[in-house]
Amino acid sequence: IRRPPRSTPLYSSAASDVYKRPLKNAVRLTFPKGASTKDPKRLFNARLDSNSVRAIDSREADHVDEVALIALIQEAVRLNGLGQRKR
Repeated sequence: IRRPPRSTPLYSSAASDVYKRPLKNAVRLTFPKGASTKDPKRLFNARLDSNSVRAIDSREADHVDEVALIALIQEAVRLNGLGQRKR
């Protein structure tokens, strides 16, 4: 039996900002601090019930708004950086 690969960082700084994970029929981008991330284009479509995590499940036929996705990743990185600052 072949096990699917675990989540791997797509972009990572001191702590991981975004993870990618292959699913059976899609790819999931998981944002550990997604609930705090601004998502004006409403890209998040998974893990919406979580208090902290949000995710985007994308299938091959789905249209991806690249500009909005890049902005979302940048916002996640910015948010993560706020938690890394020394006081």
